[in-house]
Amino acid sequence: MKYYSTRDKSFTATASQAILKGIAPDGGLYVPESIPKLGKSFTQLSKMDYPQLAYEVMRLFIDDFTEEELKSAINSAYNTDNFDHEDITCLVQADDAYYLELFHGRTIAFKDMALSILPYLMLTSARKNEVKEDIIILTATSGDTGKAALAGFDSVPGTGIVVFYPKDGVSKVQERQMVTQAGENTHVIGIRGNFDDAQREVKKAFTDETLAAKMLEKGYRFSSANSINIGRLVPQIVYYVYAYTRLLPKEINFVVPTGNFGNILAAYYAYRMGVPIHKLICASNENKVLYDFFKTGVYDRNRDFVLTSSPSMDILISSNLERLVAELAGDKTASLMEDLKVTGRYELPENARKAEAIELFEGEFATEEEMSARIKELYEKEGYILDPHTAVASAAYEKYRKETGDETCTVIASTASPYKFTRAVLTSIDKKYASMDDFDLFTELEKLSGTPVPKAIKDILSAPVKHDTVCDKDKLIEEIEKIYL
Repeated sequence: MKYYSTRDKSFTATASQAILKGIAPDGGLYVPESIPKLGKSFTQLSKMDYPQLAYEVMRLFIDDFTEEELKSAINSAYNTDNFDHEDITCLVQADDAYYLELFHGRTIAFKDMALSILPYLMLTSARKNEVKEDIIILTATSGDTGKAALAGFDSVPGTGIVVFYPKDGVSKVQERQMVTQAGENTHVIGIRGNFDDAQREVKKAFTDETLAAKMLEKGYRFSSANSINIGRLVPQIVYYVYAYTRLLPKEINFVVPTGNFGNILAAYYAYRMGVPIHKLICASNENKVLYDFFKTGVYDRNRDFVLTSSPSMDILISSNLERLVAELAGDKTASLMEDLKVTGRYELPENARKAEAIELFEGEFATEEEMSARIKELYEKEGYILDPHTAVASAAYEKYRKETGDETCTVIASTASPYKFTRAVLTSIDKKYASMDDFDLFTELEKLSGTPVPKAIKDILSAPVKHDTVCDKDKLIEEIEKIYL
């Protein structure tokens, strides 16, 4: 399997090289030359546990690993040391849909599903390509990727990690999880700006040849743990195949709360592999740039940035959308991305707007009020509590279903534990919680949900703050140089 840049097909890599580099030399993202079909029947796959299924999916994309190497990475990641559910993930039926709980990992967010395995994929890739330098992970986060990446790479020999997050754009729990991270190889920096500012500067660091030369001289090379890295995206395909094989309906819908587009793109790749998906419902919060894109074919980030209760979706530049655009627009992709960089917008070619890929997607969104009302409604009806991101998806699905009458079996990606967003969750259920301290709300949520406070939360309550650096949004490269040069 070869991978090539979305912007120039002459930039190619093997799977292990693409995982190591993270981003192509021209700033494009690596995409597989083709999407392979699943090698076994759904009946066969339905009898496999999560690690076995992961191998069947991932071996088709990461085919320069030996069977032993890939299985070792999978088994090191997907076990009960890293996940508190014996099946790694699970489906819970509530109201008129199934919820795919992806938050049973160490940082209680869906990012654990891929970031638990990425360090193993990366170190194996380094060995295969005879890389001698330490691998330095640069990551921008809108909330959850940061902590999951920090946890994954904490104290891993031959690696270091620097996470940048918007100082005032994540929840109190998300921030506390990051700034208390132990590990001598971990660094966390708040920026005075939003996620898009952080992502832009991280991409700039990746393509700064002078910085790269200085780092190599010191024995370091950069890679990425964001979903722009194909080593993040491939493991995410697994849980969509898993969800389908646990239900085996004639067709299935997936509803995915979406910010950077990686999670729903993985569902699209599952479709291309043969999963009979009827619709992929791309759920946005009030930063509904993707909703508008699927309605109009125009991507336009020139709008007010809204801070919401679902911060991991507070994104106006959805980097992974470029992979879908490359499939639709081909060699026009580079110019479209240049339009986005210069003018803040681009428009799909007319013929691309009618493509099968676009027809598969439905854009929908939910306001803060609709999100909050859905948390309250589902709790009162089913006793099941959603985090704000999943509630955005659930509210968007209710709107979609009402508009279309679509009764296809539907799975909603549940991307975070409600314990990460106690204030937004509990005040949605009852305003009496508004006056309580953020960290006192854990006990209240435990009473309402009947599920114990996760270890991830207990750990941060007493952990000391290790990282307190804050910088301006255009000073990220300077901070990297302070650490390593």
